[in-house]
Amino acid sequence: MTEEAPLGHPDIFHLRAAIGWMELGNPTEAAMELERIAPEHRAHREVLCLRLGIAMHIRDWVHAESTARRLIELHPHTADGWIGLAYARRRLPDGGVKSAYETLVPVSDTFAKEPIVPFNLACYACQLGELERARAWLVKSLQAGGEKPMREMALQEEDLKPLWPWIRGEAAA
Repeated sequence: MTEEAPLGHPDIFHLRAAIGWMELGNPTEAAMELERIAPEHRAHREVLCLRLGIAMHIRDWVHAESTARRLIELHPHTADGWIGLAYARRRLPDGGVKSAYETLVPVSDTFAKEPIVPFNLACYACQLGELERARAWLVKSLQAGGEKPMREMALQEEDLKPLWPWIRGEAAA
């Protein structure tokens, strides 16, 4: 695995400005800042991740899916593209929860240390009514990301609502 060089001047400033615009809730300005990045640096992982975030923010699932695919193609050693691809596929008109689940399962071992992969798989399994499988994925997420933060996140996630009593330790879901 080759480490990607950081963006240099002035591209790093455009990326930071785009991040700032997203933090302010303005994806249009963020996208305009990304267009100021030199064409040869637009495939940089951080740029593609932000482009994916913009597409997801504006609910452009077709663009999100294509950006996620590009991220996977150019940066296969990171989970970002796979997580984004599953997220987009869940929301595409011809997609759905099952499609999202089937996207992440094959790479779950590859990204076993990335807690969001099993976390999202727990969400998808739960929404598919597979509560036992959802619990197993959630346990993996807790192991990878830390018990307390992942539990807190799970208790905020509506997709996992059927498991909330189990997550809180109140009862078996």
